[in-house]
Amino acid sequence: MAGGDYADAKKTGAAACGWDFIVLISRQGKIRLSEFFSSYTESEKRRILRDIAADVLPRQPKMCNIIEKGSYKMVYRRYASLYFVAGVPTNMNELIVLEQIHLFVEALDGYFNSVCELDLVFSLHKSLLILFEMFIGGMLCESNKREVLKQIGEAEELVEQMANPGEDTASQLDDGLSFQEQFQLGRKPGRQRPTGGAGGGGGPRGGM
Repeated sequence: MAGGDYADAKKTGAAACGWDFIVLISRQGKIRLSEFFSSYTESEKRRILRDIAADVLPRQPKMCNIIEKGSYKMVYRRYASLYFVAGVPTNMNELIVLEQIHLFVEALDGYFNSVCELDLVFSLHKSLLILFEMFIGGMLCESNKREVLKQIGEAEELVEQMANPGEDTASQLDDGLSFQEQFQLGRKPGRQRPTGGAGGGGGPRGGM
């Protein structure tokens, strides 16, 4: 195989291993979580969210849960009132994607003790932390649910240790998220606080 062909094949193989995006949407069309691992413009992201609402929500339970969309395909599973929709390359194995979605749901169940839609509404940052612990750049890097929950627990303990008495640790968790993710939480993006002076002030806010 020529050098250029090998490089193209390697690039194509790497691109076929991970998700382009993951979207959690309710039966009413409310976006509960969205994360794009590939590069999309804001208009493309809005179009994808519209396509999900238009193509996935009206489908009957016994219909195929794979939808071809040109350069990518949507693979989804429904759990109670939520649809978990993953956008993946067209040459990626759909059964693997379905298993990856189920692994993510199992991790959410393990953390929230039977996850429901309200958990995502009020603890979106925790859901994102679990997602980022499992997936890096859209590729599954940690499939052990116990290990994922262990890392999340250790990170929470670290935040508790660094939190000042009487302060809301949820606001400190925001320091570890991007501006887009903080806006998804409905909060104004936080800033790192300066370290305290000689008077005994607290250190910088901890992030995950």
